[in-house]
Amino acid sequence: MKSDDTGAPSVPLVEMRDVSKYYGNIRALEGVSLEVHAGEITCVLGDNGAGKSTLIKIIAGLHRHDAGDFRIEGRPAKLANPRDALDRGIATVYQDLAVVPLMPVWRNFFLGSEPTKGRGPLRRLDVELMRRTTYSELLRMGIDLRDVDQPIGTLSGGERQCVAIARAVYFGAKVLVLDEPTAALGVKQSGVVLKYVAAARDAGLGVVLITHNPHHAYLVGDRFILLKRGVMAGSHPKPEITLDDLTREMAGGGELEQLSHELERAPVPDHLGGHETGHSA
Repeated sequence: MKSDDTGAPSVPLVEMRDVSKYYGNIRALEGVSLEVHAGEITCVLGDNGAGKSTLIKIIAGLHRHDAGDFRIEGRPAKLANPRDALDRGIATVYQDLAVVPLMPVWRNFFLGSEPTKGRGPLRRLDVELMRRTTYSELLRMGIDLRDVDQPIGTLSGGERQCVAIARAVYFGAKVLVLDEPTAALGVKQSGVVLKYVAAARDAGLGVVLITHNPHHAYLVGDRFILLKRGVMAGSHPKPEITLDDLTREMAGGGELEQLSHELERAPVPDHLGGHETGHSA
């Protein structure tokens, strides 16, 4: 467990101990443990079917765990729904961002939480406040988006991810869960997103970064949880593992070596066209 500045153990923002989830006879997760601390990034790595989506759904309040201990700021938690998670300070940004492409950036920034002004029949959206706040909050995260009136659909995938991160920070999230934020992006845009993930960490949030890319995880991560077919395949703080070892564990280690051995080019027998010696032209 991480310690605070006084040397006393700090309470994780989110903690799982031997958490399991079953769908009928199907094991989606079994015995998974992790900690999420303020100002740190916990990376959850695994291929498709590893259990990453189920883990997100438990933290985000979409599904309840069936066994184990799930705590938020030290208190046992069984979240009823995503709104319950938001009220507890947990914001989840999914890979398929919930944005309205034709609406301006500022409207998407406040979507579902629009401030108003006036009373009774004169009550209306405070558009100027939303425009001004969106611009300033994006700028505070290092995103200089001069025209917040442009449709959010005109932004790049990386820029849309960054708007979602800035929105979560503004609305007071303590824990930010990011579902494969760089999966559909090129190298440059991935770098942009990782920069803002680090900015959220530096703002004091606890970040859960779900990814299948060990290189992206190692650039920003403080601790790494590896999932494989619903169970933990590893748990490492960054000082205790190298990128090469993380990549090897992620790829399956011994399984990859066995596959490499199986794929080695076999020597071609002489009678099938191999190199022949002793012949003259």
